[in-house]
Amino acid sequence: MQQIKWILSLTENGTEEIISKRSKGYKTLNLDMDTLSIHELITLITKYPGLLRRPILFDNKRLQVGYNDDEIRRFLPRHIRTIELERAKRRADLL
Repeated sequence: MQQIKWILSLTENGTEEIISKRSKGYKTLNLDMDTLSIHELITLITKYPGLLRRPILFDNKRLQVGYNDDEIRRFLPRHIRTIELERAKRRADLL
């Protein structure tokens, strides 16, 4: 429950950002997100984790929801990103 609260605290758009409205669970439960309290929402997510969009990556200050190659790379340490950038440049020079 604490992780869900933490994830919600990192969102810019609240539940819209983390709930997958296209998921089977969301459609089956026929939810009206506007009527749920935070406690009810957290209880539902705990019971039905498939409601969450995936992947969800977070650290102490950042949140990434959904698959986006460029955005996910922000979570790699800077030295790894630098190495990968150098490799990409070398590959481009070979073309």
